[in-house]
Amino acid sequence: MLVSKEKMAGVVDAVSNNKEIEGRSLWQDAIGRFQRNKAAVVSVFVLAFMVIWSFIGPALSPWSYEEIDWNVIGNAAAAGFPSLETGHFFGTDDLGRDIYARTLQGTQISLLVGLVGTAVAVIIGVLFGATAGYVGGRVDNYMMRFVDFLMSIPYMFILIILFVMFGRSLWLLFAGLGAFAWMDMARIVRGQTLSIKNKEYIEASVAAGVGGFTIIMRHVLPNLLGIVAVYTTLLIPGLIMTESFISFLGLGVQEPLTSWGALISDGAKTIQYGTPWQLLFPLGFFIVGLFCFYFIGDGLRDALDPKDR
Repeated sequence: MLVSKEKMAGVVDAVSNNKEIEGRSLWQDAIGRFQRNKAAVVSVFVLAFMVIWSFIGPALSPWSYEEIDWNVIGNAAAAGFPSLETGHFFGTDDLGRDIYARTLQGTQISLLVGLVGTAVAVIIGVLFGATAGYVGGRVDNYMMRFVDFLMSIPYMFILIILFVMFGRSLWLLFAGLGAFAWMDMARIVRGQTLSIKNKEYIEASVAAGVGGFTIIMRHVLPNLLGIVAVYTTLLIPGLIMTESFISFLGLGVQEPLTSWGALISDGAKTIQYGTPWQLLFPLGFFIVGLFCFYFIGDGLRDALDPKDR
């Protein structure tokens, strides 16, 4: 490989003057590539603003998410218009509740469902997939057939049955979504582990007598952080959409709590009465939030694995 005279002269000058040549780690290079992705960087700031606003914003409104304004209560046609004078920045629904406060409260619930459900799925999926891929053989075969069996079950109907049997509960929603979302993660991690376990440093650890669990935790999992981080950002919006669909059916979060899906469902029912704000504001938050997660996922994919761009 040819080296320009200028670069060679700089290296020789640095060595002759005993100067330290600073290097860049792989993570520093990845951060630099991510920062050059304008859509991903803007999405990080927009998503952070949404999260902060969802907790601070309700303090700016004189109405809580469950408080009823008896001046506008009635049917859908009597729902209050957005107004700064009345304190209903996004208007009210057909029950006289403030849509601004309910939208921000729904943002908290929807993001919490996505984050907690994803955390459960990532922990189970990474450990299960890494163990199956590293052990291999008959154990790997049995573990992956178990995953195939679970994936063949229509989990949406299972969730609906659980809600009907045990009632609508936020923690049941977290557990139900996380318990069925880890299987794709397990398959991805297992495939990556199969290609990692034959590396020289893994064979050296085995020859040195290091235990299998220690090898998985110290050598396999750190090398899976890139693919896990990318898939996690794509799993969060998927769980949010699943929760929104369940809430749209009326089986999700229980009143007076709400979520994006429940708000969109209520807005779709009343839009025929000339109250589009009841649908548009929650739908806008929903769309912006999903786009942010998708852009961040694309940015992480390009930053952590630039060869796939």
